[in-house]
Amino acid sequence: MSPAKTPSIIGLIPARSGSKRVRDKNIRLLGEHPVIAYTISAARQSGIFSRIIVSTDSELYAEIARHYGAEVPFLRPPEIAGERSPDIEWVEYTLKRLRDDGARYDCFSILRPTSPFRQPETIQRAWCEFLAEQGVDSLRAVERCAQHPGKMWVIRGRRMFPLLPLGPKEQPWHSSQYAALPEVFVQNASLEIAWSRVVFEGRTIAGEVVMPFLTQGAEGFDVNDPFDWEYGRNLLETGQASLPPVEEKPFDLPPV
Repeated sequence: MSPAKTPSIIGLIPARSGSKRVRDKNIRLLGEHPVIAYTISAARQSGIFSRIIVSTDSELYAEIARHYGAEVPFLRPPEIAGERSPDIEWVEYTLKRLRDDGARYDCFSILRPTSPFRQPETIQRAWCEFLAEQGVDSLRAVERCAQHPGKMWVIRGRRMFPLLPLGPKEQPWHSSQYAALPEVFVQNASLEIAWSRVVFEGRTIAGEVVMPFLTQGAEGFDVNDPFDWEYGRNLLETGQASLPPVEEKPFDLPPV
């Protein structure tokens, strides 16, 4: 009996313009290159993708993406490129446009540019774990919570109420040591993988059965605000984290 064929997978990199917290964060310089370059390079070097496509509403972003080896076959329409536009809109739009052009893929992976420390090996490890798991719709990167939700509160007027009113009355979670609390994980921006059917059949990017992918070290570190950028630079300068190698010459960004 012949071995089962490996499902096809496409890499999708979202890079809309118009960020409010950090202007043009998807193309902001980190080291020698715009931050999106590291995600494109990691995706290319992982060797698992049939294609790597950047979804952007910006001609400049598209030019940068192509410089580093990604495809931008079309721009994202402005109506699905707002700060509140859900991921399903651009993922559905992209996969349908590709399908209409005769290109179908069994799976897709979302790789966000703001996770520059994600390595080719990170993507390969996630893909292997996803393929080895039966009965799942998707995989999502997670890490252990630094701030446990058991110690979070909701304020109503001049009163506070536990966000999670769990645990015994004599020892509620908000009054317990972190080590005594159950492990809780939070998703990060490193990567997601899903079967394309969850988009076409259920109009969701995750489906209903989601498996965890535990990131290690800085793999899931996300640069989204000014503090993150300074911390990320410190990780590089102190050797605590490394960026994926980029073969292309640095893109000549226009002056800000």
